[in-house]
Amino acid sequence: MPTPAEIKKALLQAGFEVYRTRGDAVQVAERVRENLLMDSGIVVGAEPLRVGFVVRAQRNDFPGAADEQLFERARRMAESAVAHGYTEAEAALRHVRDPGDAERTLDTWCEVHFEKRVASLELAVSEVGFALSLEKTALPR
Repeated sequence: MPTPAEIKKALLQAGFEVYRTRGDAVQVAERVRENLLMDSGIVVGAEPLRVGFVVRAQRNDFPGAADEQLFERARRMAESAVAHGYTEAEAALRHVRDPGDAERTLDTWCEVHFEKRVASLELAVSEVGFALSLEKTALPR
């Protein structure tokens, strides 16, 4: 299995931006919104070699919706990934706190993490490209 340093090197050589490395996982940077903020919803893990990503539905976008409805909206975002071999690894609530007042919650995100184990570093890099192509935030219609 490749080390996190080898994963990072392969991702950079393939033209991806790396956000950071934590433990055995390398987080891939994504540019989001018009102001070019960075996000990191895609990860390549070393032990075992896997690619994962997070999809979410944000409570502020769907006021009054129950948590389970928001989780289902998030899961629908990943239907093509499930057909591509990804499986749900975890579902969790994430409270987005006000940076000026930790007691105040700005939003609540219902996040679902999907993963796919891969046999080689080359496949992992390819899967990162696939994961980057996915919409990862449910939007109201």
